[in-house]
Amino acid sequence: MAEEKKLVVNNEDGDSAEINLGTKEEPEVEIDTTAAELEDLKAQLAAKDDRLIRLQADFDNFRKRTAREKSELAAVIEQAFLKDLLPLLDNLSRATQAAHNADNNDVETLRKGIEMIRQETAAVMGKHGLEPIETLGKPFDPNYHQAVGAVKSENQADGTIFAELQRGYIARGRVIRPSMVQVVNNN
Repeated sequence: MAEEKKLVVNNEDGDSAEINLGTKEEPEVEIDTTAAELEDLKAQLAAKDDRLIRLQADFDNFRKRTAREKSELAAVIEQAFLKDLLPLLDNLSRATQAAHNADNNDVETLRKGIEMIRQETAAVMGKHGLEPIETLGKPFDPNYHQAVGAVKSENQADGTIFAELQRGYIARGRVIRPSMVQVVNNN
């Protein structure tokens, strides 16, 4: 019985190909065919390597393009927000000028102007998703409130917010700044 010889070729990716070299008794023509098959497999492997390199380059380009588009979108959003704030800056400038030129009789007018600017600021920020956190009389919640003091109160239950020292805000469901509060603690 003739013994067959096989050649196993492995590439770097772990793929392998088994080439039958035939038996000792086979003519030299079969070896030439096997060598041709080996060259064909090498060519296929080189083509796959080239394809892999191209896919990696395409992915890198996609990642860079996505990062650039994300950055450009953030810039557009930021510019729109700043544009909405410009009227507030204009009104504050007018209020500052009025305060320099004001007589004592114009204090009430100045106060009303500043209140209008505050309302306009709240409206602009609300347009962009900013909401104040409600605090007074509500139960203390560490997710929304930061306790900076405790007070005794016979009229309110323990854990109830007694006073708000600094307003907190939520933007699109996320806490931007927790409210600084005093909490009732009768113990």
